[in-house]
This record gives sequence, C-alpha cells and structure tokens, in this order.
Amino acid sequence: MLGNFSYCNPTKLYFGEDALDSLSAELPKYGKNVVLIYGGGSIKKNGIYDEVVKLLAAGGKNVAEISGVMPNPTVDKLYEGVEIARKHQADFLLAVGGGSVCDYAKAVSVSVNCEEDPWEKYYVRFEEPSCETLPVGCVLTMVGTGSEMNAGAVITNPHTHQKIGHVFADEKIMPKFAVLNPKYTLTLPHYQMAAGIYDIFNHICEQYFSGEDDNVSDYISEGLMRSVIHASRIANKDPQNYEARSNLMWAATWALNTLVSRGKSTDWMVHMLGQSVGAYTNATHGMTLAAVSLPYYRHILPYGMPKFKRFAVNVWDVDPAGKPDGQIAEEGLAAMESWMKELGLAMHISELGATAEMIEGIADGTLVMKGGYKVLDRDEIVQILKESLA
Repeated sequence: MLGNFSYCNPTKLYFGEDALDSLSAELPKYGKNVVLIYGGGSIKKNGIYDEVVKLLAAGGKNVAEISGVMPNPTVDKLYEGVEIARKHQADFLLAVGGGSVCDYAKAVSVSVNCEEDPWEKYYVRFEEPSCETLPVGCVLTMVGTGSEMNAGAVITNPHTHQKIGHVFADEKIMPKFAVLNPKYTLTLPHYQMAAGIYDIFNHICEQYFSGEDDNVSDYISEGLMRSVIHASRIANKDPQNYEARSNLMWAATWALNTLVSRGKSTDWMVHMLGQSVGAYTNATHGMTLAAVSLPYYRHILPYGMPKFKRFAVNVWDVDPAGKPDGQIAEEGLAAMESWMKELGLAMHISELGATAEMIEGIADGTLVMKGGYKVLDRDEIVQILKESLA
C-alpha cells in the first residue's frame, strides 16, 4: 500500500427481508418534519410506499413529498425539491428508490440552506457545503450506484448538456442509515437489472485500474468482481433468485462505499464519458457505461498492461501459460465483452440514441480525470467516442 489516507463511513446498514422494520428505531432520532422522496410511482404499485408511509405515521412524522424524481435527476428538479423542503421546514429527508433518488436526496440536503445557486456552487465550482445540511436516510429499491453508503450526488443540467457528479468530502453527507431488502429489487425489468449489474462492476473497475503497488484494495476488488460475475449469471437466467439478487445488492454497496478506493488514485474516465453521453441521450446510466467501456479500456491497455494482465488472470481465469502479456490482457477484455453481451448490455452508444453529430458536444462535456493509466486529451476522447458509436 502506498500513500496516506483516512477512512470513515458512518452509514448504518440494515440488510434482509425484515430490514424495513428498522425505520421504527431510526425515525425517532430525527425531527418531526420529514420529506419523502421517490421516483415515478413504482413504489406505490409494489406496496413499498404504503409500508413506509405507515411507519412514518406511526412515528408521528409530518410528511411532505417530492415525487417524480427521474433516473437522471435534473437541476430543475433539484430546485423544485429545495423549495418543497424549505416550505416544509424539513428536518429529515427519506429517499425511497434507486441510486438516482438517493443521489437527489443528498443534493437537496446540501442545497436547502445554501444561499447560492447549488448548481454553480457544487457542480461548476465543486465547492463543499458552507451551510447546515439535512440528514438523509435511504430505502433502496434498485441496486447499482452504491449511493446508499457514499457522499456522491449526480445531477444533470439539460440546458447545458452536462451530467456531473460531486463526491462530497465530508462524511456527514453520507446517508445516516440505509435499508436494503433484496426482495424490493425483484420486480425490476431485466434491462434495469442488467444496467445496475454493470454499474456495480464498473465502479470496481474504476478504482482497480489505477496504480501498480501491491494493494489490499485490489485483492478485495477482484473478489467483488468475481462475485458480481457469478451472481449476475444466475440472476440473468433467473431474476427471481433471491440469493443472487441479495449478493448483487451487497456487492453494489461495497463497490462504492469508498473502501476499495483506499490507497488508490482511481480512474473514473468511463464514468466521465458515460455521463456525458447520458447528458445528451438521457439513457440509463449503467448502459452508457457499458457502451463506452471496452473502447476506453482497449485504448489505455498499453499504459496499464500489468494490471490488465492481472485482471485477465485473477478475474476472468485466463490461462497465461506461454502467452505474451498483451495477448493475456486482450483475452481478459474479450471475456469481459462476452459476459456483457450475455447480460444484454448496450455495446454501442448509438443503441442509446447517440449520433455522430453529437460526438463533438459529448467530448466537450467530458471531464478529464488524472488518476488512471493515461490522461486523455480531447482528440483521444473523440476517438474513443467514435469507436463507441459503431
């Protein structure tokens, strides 16, 4: 392990079929005025909404609602939510949904008492909150983002074609608690399940493909990746398999709760490329990541050959005997590609609505990160996007 780091994760997790019962113990810790935040209404169809509202009523809470949070929450929706929370004099925010709903709740949390435009402060200047923030709790209904146990919040500005994530430095932004019941994920459409699976996997890749030191985080990451691959194949054939779905839910949390990033510089360029594609197409997040991943990894492979070789052998069981390093690494990416196709992931951004005319704009909206094996210039970004298109 190289470098210096700190690690703190204050989020309390409740996992399993009875996890929602924990709300009865958690709610009394917070004030009376609660804002319930959720998405398009699926939680009303599957009964989760009624269960949550019943527990809020039993706890004597005064509840306002922010509904209709979209898969890629917009800055306009953020402004709307801030006004609702202010009018309600909110003491606590309860997010019920997937990662986008959890992200959105954290964005509202840091914005309610902010005197400045939160988009400018947090997503343009990347500043930290200088105001009081609201505590957040999450009831997770979809897995992939890991937002239930981190301080990240992604918001889209459709006016500027930007989709930007801010990972806040202060652990107080992390949810105070998160409820993880794998049964809540069983009603998801296959497309959303597959997208979430790849989001999990890519979160691990973003942290894994950086550095060459002997790092404990890499060993943990390899185990997580193997678990995701194994469980995904079971869930792909039998989406109602509780064991597979529970393992995916748990892996998603550990993929992005900051543990495996310790001692790592981390990459995140797949996310920067994918998020910029999403800003133009409004496509599902995990699918945008899948569509740009292989062109990106094949582009940076020569600069990170030892790690790509290790990835091939330790994650994909490529036999290295008698093969040059480049062949081993390529066979690893080929195995990954085969698995992605097996899950039914989008392999090209054109499948998500991107066109050749969008490439320049997507490139302009792609933030360049410096923690991976190759710092991309704009021409390289354009080339990768073109290769992702076809």
